Amino acid sequence: MTRSDLVEELAARFAQLTHRDAEQAVKTILDAMSDALVRGHRIEIRGFGSFSVSRRPPRLGRNPRSGESVQIPEKRVPHFKPGKALREAVDRSSEA
Repeated sequence: MTRSDLVEELAARFAQLTHRDAEQAVKTILDAMSDALVRGHRIEIRGFGSFSVSRRPPRLGRNPRSGESVQIPEKRVPHFKPGKALREAVDRSSEA
């Protein structure tokens, strides 16, 4: 599902929303989530899951072409952990 699919779904479910309003709602939610993660905050959506920022320590890697050792710097990456209800729903759908 893409961002535009999400906008279409929202506009279809709520007839009082125009396509532009649904697009603005999706943009606002995603921008708020992105801003919170950039600031290092955790986002928890009950029944769906939680988003957090994980730290990856610096490490030594290898250039696959030359075999040369390369220092890979520390980085912060977003992490998603699905909630119990979402995990169970996905598991049930794979059984069918």
